Amino acid sequence: MDEEAERLRLKVGMGIADARAMYPAIEIVAEDPAADRRLLEALADWCDRYTPLVAFDGTDGLFLDITGCAHLFGGEEALLDGILASFFEQGFRTRAGLAGTPGTAWAAAHFSLPGKTLEDGDERSFLEDLPLFVLRLEPKTIASLESVGLRTVGSVMAAPRAPLARRFGAMLLLRLDQALGEVEEAVSPRLPVPALSVERHLAEPIGLVEDIEQLIPKLATSLKQDFERRGEGARLFELLLFRVDGAVSRIAARASLPLREPVPVGRLFHERLAALGAALEPGYGFDLVRLSAFETAALDTPQADLDGKAAAADEDVALFSDRVRARLGRAAMLMPLLVDSHLPERAASLVPADGGPPERKAPAVPRENDDYPSRRAPERPLRLFSRPEPIDVPVTEIPEGPPLTFRWRRAMHRVARAEGPERIAPEWWLQPAAEAAADIAGDGGKDRRKAGRQAAEDAGTARLTRDYFRVEDADGRRYWLFREGLYGKTDAVPCWYLQGVSA
Repeated sequence: MDEEAERLRLKVGMGIADARAMYPAIEIVAEDPAADRRLLEALADWCDRYTPLVAFDGTDGLFLDITGCAHLFGGEEALLDGILASFFEQGFRTRAGLAGTPGTAWAAAHFSLPGKTLEDGDERSFLEDLPLFVLRLEPKTIASLESVGLRTVGSVMAAPRAPLARRFGAMLLLRLDQALGEVEEAVSPRLPVPALSVERHLAEPIGLVEDIEQLIPKLATSLKQDFERRGEGARLFELLLFRVDGAVSRIAARASLPLREPVPVGRLFHERLAALGAALEPGYGFDLVRLSAFETAALDTPQADLDGKAAAADEDVALFSDRVRARLGRAAMLMPLLVDSHLPERAASLVPADGGPPERKAPAVPRENDDYPSRRAPERPLRLFSRPEPIDVPVTEIPEGPPLTFRWRRAMHRVARAEGPERIAPEWWLQPAAEAAADIAGDGGKDRRKAGRQAAEDAGTARLTRDYFRVEDADGRRYWLFREGLYGKTDAVPCWYLQGVSA
């Protein structure tokens, strides 16, 4: 409720009928909890200019842990007055309290003047005459305490603790001790706290992208000194732009390798700002710019060459990929990740190149030598299809042999040479689930095989063994074919597919 509602003697939780009985002309507007939450989150973002430790207090309040931050704003009273004045300029009527404990600060904000500052050690004297509601207890507990004559915090302080705990529960004493500072109450920030942060307060607000880009390397230079002292760099940077009207823009940029040099950091945000374009609304300008570093990692100085220049081939590639991702998004740069599967189309998957799962090393392939000529690496086509394409094979040499001809994409190909078969079985560790799915689906003939194969794919694997052939047609083009299924092992004739092409 605002002050006008309090003046009209309305109460939280009052029914609409009762309110209209008192004031027939009252206007009723349906609540929108989602919009209220978004507004509170926007206010919490704006309060980041005072401290990174901002937490929610229910649906209508914020906790700010300003430990070590007050001197940046001229002291605690000046900070509190500045917060209240800024909220008033944005159109909000707020009440605030500042104390050594979250519980006492909450009480000061709800049962005192709009801005109340308490010195350390004044918690007990301030809370004595206040009602029990300031201890943030359940209404049922408050009603029980009032029924035995305990109506103020001072009366609870004077009562024996053991009987209070037995009758009203341990939460009563916990809240009292937290308000008095005898038990620490942590304020959990709503967002992760950066490892390092540097900011610049601007006398004149800026609104041009060029001005923001010129400011980023200067902020990164300040961060570099701290990074060098710690021997680290950052893989995730965040730029916060605080607008004069209270709006906050958060722009994140991720790097493949830890960075601490100002120029690469500036290039990353140049791409991010260019990608945002008109989405970044400066309004009346930004009066505070902050650059924060997350996900720090050790960064050693690279060994320089004889000419004094460090070998930077890998760094150049990493910076290029970082700039591409900053402009086009994480999906623009992908890397292959090996998967536990022998099936070619499932042996690898593509994941974002920044911060994805660690790349797995391919199994060692024995070198070709005279003693073990059969252990050389198998040949693979230059191009593999993401999904095998079905082909029509009218005739084969023998039931287990390669095809004589095949039709692919409406064109008939006559096989001149063939090599194989190379048998690849499905994943044995997934086979039981696939077989169970196949047994349930369909009954008899082609429908059973089609339904069984689909159920097997849904279970995570193809259940049929494959025999691969490398073939060359009469025009010299080479293909990699396979037959799925074994003759005599299925109810229908095995199907043929094209896995890839070599030329």
